[in-house]
Amino acid sequence: MRTKTMRLAFCGVIAALSVVVLFLTGIVPVATIALPAVAGCLLIAVVAETNVRYGFAVYLVSSLFSALLTPDREAALLYIIFFGYYPVLYGLLTRIRSRALCWAAKLSVFNAAMVLEAVLAVLFLQIPVEEMLPFGWVSIPVMLLLLNAVFVLYDLSLNGLIVLYIRRLHPVVGKYLK
Repeated sequence: MRTKTMRLAFCGVIAALSVVVLFLTGIVPVATIALPAVAGCLLIAVVAETNVRYGFAVYLVSSLFSALLTPDREAALLYIIFFGYYPVLYGLLTRIRSRALCWAAKLSVFNAAMVLEAVLAVLFLQIPVEEMLPFGWVSIPVMLLLLNAVFVLYDLSLNGLIVLYIRRLHPVVGKYLK
């Protein structure tokens, strides 16, 4: 019983920390993209210490509270659409044996999320399309190419963070949760 209670408490703390990090976008408005990515990286600990189901549960709870409490709606949308669940999904996607298929799946998830984010930002957040396309419609393929390059760097960094967590923090945190 103690282990399940400790794991639930740990998940609650991580969900609260994610919401606090997202709330900081109201204080540091230039971090609209960086802080949702940091908040999502907190879920690495949940997946490492518990399992993927707990990770998705923390994502759902933190997404709900971030939608209600985060002052920067675009940051909350980025977290909900991509950065919140991708660290949890990462472990499932890396189980694909073929490297080419693995990267194809990762890039497909990312591109679908970015297109959905752009559409939702225009429809619900009332962001003018002209702001998203500074050089007209030619901007779309250029932006997608740049976004994909940044995503590859993010994915490689996420892998490094996971390895770092497993080597350094997992033995310490796992001792308290087991």
